[in-house]
Amino acid sequence: MKFLVAGFGSIGRRHFRNLLALGEKDIVLYRTHHSTIPDDEIKGFPVETDLLKALAHRPDGVIISNPTACHLDVAIAAAQQGCHLLMEKPISHSMERIDILQKAVQQSGSRVVIGFQFRFHPGLIKTKSLIHDGRIGRPLSISAHWGEYLPNWHPWEDYRKSYSARSDLGGGVALTLCHPLDYLSWMFGAPEVLWAKAGKISDLEIAVDDIAEFQLMFPGGVLGNVHLDYFQQPAVHKLEITGTKGSLNWDNADGSLRLYAADSQVWEQHPVPSGFDRNQLFLDEMAHFIRVVKGEVESSCTLEDGIRAMVIALSAGR
Repeated sequence: MKFLVAGFGSIGRRHFRNLLALGEKDIVLYRTHHSTIPDDEIKGFPVETDLLKALAHRPDGVIISNPTACHLDVAIAAAQQGCHLLMEKPISHSMERIDILQKAVQQSGSRVVIGFQFRFHPGLIKTKSLIHDGRIGRPLSISAHWGEYLPNWHPWEDYRKSYSARSDLGGGVALTLCHPLDYLSWMFGAPEVLWAKAGKISDLEIAVDDIAEFQLMFPGGVLGNVHLDYFQQPAVHKLEITGTKGSLNWDNADGSLRLYAADSQVWEQHPVPSGFDRNQLFLDEMAHFIRVVKGEVESSCTLEDGIRAMVIALSAGR
């Protein structure tokens, strides 16, 4: 099989490396050369700067890892050609041309995986399983909190020039850190947005939202709150779920999950597997995408899933 990696920033490089780690060697790169990532490791691989020339290589799968605002330029053209897509989240920065992508996918039969890698986190997979098994009774409330200081993300580049900080590239915290909006929908079903607001309140030198708050109502009346920000130090990404018979606490810092059973008044510990590394999420995601391209499995995170998360993120405005 042949793969095209569109964009060679930090996530494009990660996907490239993971393709190699999984034994895929037939890789083409589509680049604009705006990335600050060294390109020594891609020497010997075909590199195109024109999208049509890149697609002329007839890739089976296209990994879309360029800036958010440029996703649809690649995705629509690749889908029209019948390529299968691994699209980094969010799908785009606005709803414009989403219908064109949907039509292209439907007509060509392209299979789409949206890159919400937290669906592959063992702690969150276990969380979903324990909820399904009724271990905390009927879920009542959810609180997801993700705050992380933007200048610390990519120390090798000026954070003010990163796509996450630029509105013209689709940045802003509501879109960039929209993972909880997806994994909560994955666990509890599509929510209704009761209230959402994003804004710029910190001293960061950016012109996009650096804080976003969402109040959501999930099926069954479960209330959820999601907080996202670009300025918290140290970084915090955690999830708390309260039910009628206990609670679940997940912390991304070490990946651990704890369950409190009200009947026994005991905390159960559910650590991640020994040797677990963050890249395992992306590696498992890529392995899944390869199987989707081969037609062995259905996508675990569809285009419609990605559209739902984007609609919620955009509801916060600014």
